[in-house]
Amino acid sequence: MITWTTDELDRIGNADELQVISQRPDGTLRNPVTIWVVRHGDDLYIRSYKGLGGAWFRHLQEHRDGRIQAGGVDKDVTFAYADHELDDQIDAAYRAKYHGYSASYVDPMVTAQARSTTTRLVPRTAGG
Repeated sequence: MITWTTDELDRIGNADELQVISQRPDGTLRNPVTIWVVRHGDDLYIRSYKGLGGAWFRHLQEHRDGRIQAGGVDKDVTFAYADHELDDQIDAAYRAKYHGYSASYVDPMVTAQARSTTTRLVPRTAGG
């Protein structure tokens, strides 16, 4: 199993924004979408502030492989279901990381709607 390196975790986890690029069923990549990313332990998580209605999130549901770019890291990933027992810790990670932003941006990331889309980024080999 492939895991994140410490350098990748640090670079992606410290980046303010991440480009998420979902894959179409035919394997081609969609256009990148800029979102927030947080680190919790040795894992990276993303959420849709629009909940299940977010277009990029719906695309992840169609095909769970794609690509991310953040902090100078460009990596193929699988978008995995997150353990919702971690929702409180991931909420705390969003609040801590983005505390300098207006509450009007942070608060939507910790709603039940957003929590329902919590996705863990799992590194994979190119094409694998």
